[in-house]
Amino acid sequence: MEDRLPTVFGKAGLRGRLPSGPLSDDQRDQPVLVELADGQQILVPAAVLVAQPDGGYYVPLSPADVEKAKAQTVREGPQQAESLVVPVIQEELAVGKRIVETGRIRIDKHVREHDEVVDEPLLREEVAIRHVPINRVWEGPPPAPRYEGETYILPLLEEVLVVEKRLVLKEELHISRVQRSVHAPQTVVLRSEDVTVERVQPDSTLEAEHTARM
Repeated sequence: MEDRLPTVFGKAGLRGRLPSGPLSDDQRDQPVLVELADGQQILVPAAVLVAQPDGGYYVPLSPADVEKAKAQTVREGPQQAESLVVPVIQEELAVGKRIVETGRIRIDKHVREHDEVVDEPLLREEVAIRHVPINRVWEGPPPAPRYEGETYILPLLEEVLVVEKRLVLKEELHISRVQRSVHAPQTVVLRSEDVTVERVQPDSTLEAEHTARM
């Protein structure tokens, strides 16, 4: 029957068993007798015993804790068991923030130049002059310049020596405006920027302090 008693284990190799058997719900508010492997018997609050899947119990004590508690123990009850004051410890999580530099980058900006050819059509006006021979004697006032369509006609007169003076229409200048598209390629300089990214080691002096309390 004793082999079936629930085992108790703690920190730093603490081992024992529960002589009274498994705990019931009505025992959770009462002290429980624990028999250690070295023969010592101590009373611990049932609330600090944590049930395990194998039927045993875990107690948050170590052999050193038992030794420290001996100075505070008193003998009581018919079993002369030691009443042990068990500190109940609860861990608290303290969360903080700190600034950690994970890396640095260095950005270099370079200006590079390249030639670009600009070839846009330009409008240019030219005058085409064509000499039209006339060689006809002209009588009357000199002829006035005139337009025939887009052609400007400018008469040219010349005096010739004959028995008498007469005006001879020697020729006409037919002046027309001609439009044509020409290309005047020019070279201009355009700029563009390239970026080089270089990662450097973080500066440890920028790290903030971070502490955690348990």
